[in-house]
Amino acid sequence: MTSSMVARPKLTLLNEAHVAQVHRSALQILSSVGVRVDSARGKELLSRETGVALEGDRVRIPPQLVERALETAPSTVDIYDQRGELSFRLGIREARFGIGVTALYYQDPESDRVTPFRREHIGSITRLGNTLSSFDAVSTVGVIQDLAAEVVDLYATLEMTANTVKPLIVLVSDEHRFGDVIRLLEHLHGDLGSRPFVIPYFNPITPLVINAGTVEKMLATTEHDLPFIYSNYGMIGATTPITPAGTLAVLNAELLAGLTLSQLMKEGTPVILGSLPASFDMKGMGTFYQPQGYLVSLACAEMMEHYGLPHCGTSGSGVGWGPGLIAAGHQWRNHMMACASTMELVPFVGDVLGAKAFSPAVVVYADDVIRETRKFAEGLALDDASIGLADIADVGPGGTFLSSDRTFDLFRDASEQSDVLPHLTLEAWQEKGSPRTEDVLRRRTCELIAELEAPADHDGLMARGEAFIQRLLT
Repeated sequence: MTSSMVARPKLTLLNEAHVAQVHRSALQILSSVGVRVDSARGKELLSRETGVALEGDRVRIPPQLVERALETAPSTVDIYDQRGELSFRLGIREARFGIGVTALYYQDPESDRVTPFRREHIGSITRLGNTLSSFDAVSTVGVIQDLAAEVVDLYATLEMTANTVKPLIVLVSDEHRFGDVIRLLEHLHGDLGSRPFVIPYFNPITPLVINAGTVEKMLATTEHDLPFIYSNYGMIGATTPITPAGTLAVLNAELLAGLTLSQLMKEGTPVILGSLPASFDMKGMGTFYQPQGYLVSLACAEMMEHYGLPHCGTSGSGVGWGPGLIAAGHQWRNHMMACASTMELVPFVGDVLGAKAFSPAVVVYADDVIRETRKFAEGLALDDASIGLADIADVGPGGTFLSSDRTFDLFRDASEQSDVLPHLTLEAWQEKGSPRTEDVLRRRTCELIAELEAPADHDGLMARGEAFIQRLLT
């Protein structure tokens, strides 16, 4: 069956004129307003280029320099697992998902009680991400609160690499420890650049600031030939303009500035670009996602497709009070949008309560959601064999397809159900004691966590990593 005989759903937002307008606006922002660069090394790299205007910390970047960066940046990035096998490729417009990210609190899946994140939580959540088949990567899931601040990034990274074989998206809370985190992973796995399974994640400061720490981490990453994510977080009406169009223009300009700087550091450096456009609640002083933010996220994905660059987008997380209706709605909205559009890496599934707490139950629920939305995105086969005119003729008017050979061959795939929340008739639901979906989800999450097993090389990695950290600190 040819691909032309498969009808796939496609969610799009921008036309060619829209894309041209966003790009033109971003270039104008960079050339006239400019960006603030807080790093002397970053300013030096930019100031060498023809047409760059430097006034103190303000750098105005000419369009031709941006266009050159767009030409030299790779259009695809191969990401491997920790065994050296190809895990997935970014740049082909296929959604990939990861759990995370950097929460301060852990939400107990049974009681919803919130407690400070502990080291043991990192290990169990990473194993959960390793077990759930819908997830392609594990991001730094929390900031450890029961260890000294100067070591939390090292131990979080150690727990992650020892408890999954999947690729890692690494964020550090102490930017001065970033180099040590990379050296720890090199100590445990050898050269990281040849078959990269580590993707560092960096943020500029919106609006229009490339902070010194981000520049230093970018430089360190390019030295190790690693790809990295350069993603901005905008709060509509606070750190970005109140209109979605203004927010899109500013965020796109920031991404192009980061891309340009990356290519000046090392031409051909693989960069994954994306935005997290949230809204700011002026009454509650928190952030949340609304339809306009999702539209900006979709537009960002389409801009990256236009540029031919790998993309990293929103994860539908950070909202809700736990594994309830609010979080469920955002999981469905985001992941359906991701699978039916040009969004690619969706790295931060599982946090709630303003992204301050991590909920394992939300991750288990999202595993089902992702599986369903991927099926939706596969579309419908419409070739002759799939239509099956002969089968329709055999059954005829008033017949039943329950006895059809084709039904017998295919019904298992057609009626596949969730392991967590199965389909129940009224009678079956009553026989089970009329359970609430949230209670079933919590119970299944606790069962999964209790059954988790460590990868085969867990103990060896932990011992070598612990020894490395101790030597580093003495």
